[in-house]
Amino acid sequence: MADDRFHVYDTTLRDGAQQEGLTLTVADKLAVARHLDGLGVGFIEGGWPGANPKDTEFFRRAQTELDLKHAQLAAFGATRRAGMKAADDPLVAALRESGAPVVTLVAKSHDRHVELALRTTLQENLAMIRDTVSHLRAEGQRVFLDAEHFFDGYKSNPAYALEVLRTAAEAGADVIALCDTNGGMLPDELAEIVQDAARAGARVGIHCHDDTGCAVANTLAAVRAGATHVQGCANGYGERSGNANLFTVVANLQLKRGYDLVPDESLADMTRIAHAITELTNVTPNSHAPYVGTSAFAHKAGLHASAIKVDPNLYQHIDPAQVGNDMRMLVSDMAGRASVELKGRELGYELTPEHTKSLVERVKELEAEGFTFEAADASFELLLRDTVQGERKRHFDVESWRVIVERTKGGELVSEATVKLYAKGERIVATGEGNGPVNALDKAVRQALEQLYPELAKLELIDYKVRILEGTHGTDAVTRVLITSSDDKSEWATVGVAENIIDASWQALEQAVTYGLLRAGRDLA
Repeated sequence: MADDRFHVYDTTLRDGAQQEGLTLTVADKLAVARHLDGLGVGFIEGGWPGANPKDTEFFRRAQTELDLKHAQLAAFGATRRAGMKAADDPLVAALRESGAPVVTLVAKSHDRHVELALRTTLQENLAMIRDTVSHLRAEGQRVFLDAEHFFDGYKSNPAYALEVLRTAAEAGADVIALCDTNGGMLPDELAEIVQDAARAGARVGIHCHDDTGCAVANTLAAVRAGATHVQGCANGYGERSGNANLFTVVANLQLKRGYDLVPDESLADMTRIAHAITELTNVTPNSHAPYVGTSAFAHKAGLHASAIKVDPNLYQHIDPAQVGNDMRMLVSDMAGRASVELKGRELGYELTPEHTKSLVERVKELEAEGFTFEAADASFELLLRDTVQGERKRHFDVESWRVIVERTKGGELVSEATVKLYAKGERIVATGEGNGPVNALDKAVRQALEQLYPELAKLELIDYKVRILEGTHGTDAVTRVLITSSDDKSEWATVGVAENIIDASWQALEQAVTYGLLRAGRDLA
């Protein structure tokens, strides 16, 4: 298990799951927990057993289905209710019976919350904390305490907020996490309060929300001020603006401050883990996320590329391999020769000066027409191959295509596409029906080519984006279409631009099929 001197505590499965639009099944929660354990976090907060049937089921299944190598599970819950004993409170019993070795109790540390939300006295709140912590400790569980609204409570009544910490520590709580529940703190003021809290004699941790955009900065400031326990969520999930992004916090502390938090090989798997969790949560990943985003080490401007060609560290704060990410060169109208050379090398091509010059000129021409290659690497690679080979080569040639959209008597809208192609010396005519013109074209192309190229059976169109380009208007507007495709192993994007949206879609679709065949080993040469 992780070193107890400094805690990395994940609360994705409880606090992160409060994000709008994020829903996890029990199976999802178990899978996320395995990924977090693979990263090497010390504690995984599984949810609130007793208050939530799904969380109760999670802890039941976790006892037999989770084989954690690094982390311990923590069950979240509240202190006992006012006017009763902890031993008699059914929600405390659920924590006791969860099977979790650690219990994290939430307790009020803001005097107004005690009086207005709990509707009890300040002294009874302290008794609730003391009784619940000591009861669970006597039952053999380790106890952490989340001091809810601590910073707002400190500013309202510092003496009482600090008394909450002392009471919890004296009752046996190992850590008291100071919670910026409303997310309104800034790093300098937060650090001063953490220093004062640390002098109260308790081991303190930090739990920050991102409503000011400072959750990670506040967490780092708290560590510098004495906190030895950090809480956060994978990918910054959480209600409102989210929680501190645990991946960013861990990478900053380990790579910038020298903390030994997770194994180096686990840190090098962080990007994969972050993306795997986005698949489970079905939340669109933030491509610009620090360290793990697909754009975190992407370079677009020609000046940057020229420097990177000499030394990648001139425009990168770390080696992206340390967190399992890669440097990417983006090719756009800002690209210079160095950008294109580096992108070519990334794709496995050594370009001559003549090829580089020709490619740079062609990219600038096409982007002036509305194409974009920074979001369509596959289209750029096909353009690069055309430049190097000196002529356009494809697996098939198009004689013509046609799409008809018909509304039937019953009100159903049906699209029918016909394509006429030449492939491997054969003229092929095929028709496909779909729920839209692009879907119909996709099916027609597959029907035409799958007998010659069985690999296309694995090809799947997974995303389709349309944008009306600036500077045009109405039905005469120039349209850009981006298509993302997959072969179950990887994804790639292609682009088409035309005044007609179906024509633009066909361009992107034709390239997507061609690139898919290249990936399957069907060379054009």
